[in-house]
Amino acid sequence: MTRRKFMQKMATGLQIGLGSLLHQALPPAAEAADITKDKRASHVSGLSLREIAERRLHHGNDRFHNPFNNNSIAGRMGQVLAWKLFSRNRFRQFYDQEPRVRVSVDFDGILADQGVSVTLLRHATLIIKDQKDILVIDPVYFGLFRFIKDFAPLDFDPADIPAPRQVLITHGHYDHLDIKSLSLLHKETPVITPLGYADTLDELNLARHRELDWYQTVADGGRQITLLPCNHWSMRNPLTGPNRSLWGSYLIRTAGGPTIYVSGDTGYFQGFKEIGREFNIDLAIFNLGAYEPRWFMRPSHMNPEETVRAAEELGARRLMIAHWGTFRLGDEPVHFPPRDIRRAANERNLGHHLVEPNLGQTYFFNDNRVA
Repeated sequence: MTRRKFMQKMATGLQIGLGSLLHQALPPAAEAADITKDKRASHVSGLSLREIAERRLHHGNDRFHNPFNNNSIAGRMGQVLAWKLFSRNRFRQFYDQEPRVRVSVDFDGILADQGVSVTLLRHATLIIKDQKDILVIDPVYFGLFRFIKDFAPLDFDPADIPAPRQVLITHGHYDHLDIKSLSLLHKETPVITPLGYADTLDELNLARHRELDWYQTVADGGRQITLLPCNHWSMRNPLTGPNRSLWGSYLIRTAGGPTIYVSGDTGYFQGFKEIGREFNIDLAIFNLGAYEPRWFMRPSHMNPEETVRAAEELGARRLMIAHWGTFRLGDEPVHFPPRDIRRAANERNLGHHLVEPNLGQTYFFNDNRVA
């Protein structure tokens, strides 16, 4: 190995290692010093989500800004070290109960269904079957880093996943935008992302990519896909800093009829009420995982109680969760989110709204079943 290649590998390792740590370390509102004060969260109070998007209040000079949260970077690295090194983890006693499963999927059954279905593959990876078309959201088919255990490896070759009509990326964190997984795509596969990911996709020779700002829509036949605001942040390279690219949720009006809301990673914010007033949502899929400890995770990820509240405010007919069972990115064990969301939903008398697929299972809209 030449000295140059060695240095390149060292730099890449440093970038990935720091990125995985800072994924938790930086706040969802991490912003550059050049963001002007009139774009801070306290100055968008009273504005609708559409007004915020139209006025581009989430745009900075060289990066994006979270208008729903006023946290700053200062002191956050110290907090992550305090969390990882010194805080008491009340969940550690349950780690020996975490299940490790090999994920399999009945693709024949999915393809045979003529309607709309949603498969929870693993972590935040979803496969949506919309009549004859396959959509994949945040494909992560492999592990993250050597020091993060993978509790749900695939029991099949990811090349066996039916070729997607479209791939959607919610944001750039490594557990949502995975280069190795995207490299498996046919080079003509359409990829939809928020703003700021063109360079990454160009490097993969994925020629048909479309970047969206909040409230922009892609139409494909009878299907419409709209990027919506959410309360999060993004980063790929800690050396260049956070929010060089945008993040968002997706509202998918399927050709087959049902409307599906996919939250991506998000902290709770008042925007759910407005989204619920504007859109008629049949199924809301929320990322529920990495929500403990609350003192640290609240700005970035909702807990079960907040998730149920958000689903109520959306007016969603059904509620489903993703972002669990695969990687332990917070303190809670990987198998706690389904248990915790069931408890939180039952406390609000909403347990009958839950759709509860295990990893690899599919929810079929036509007959309201999980298999």
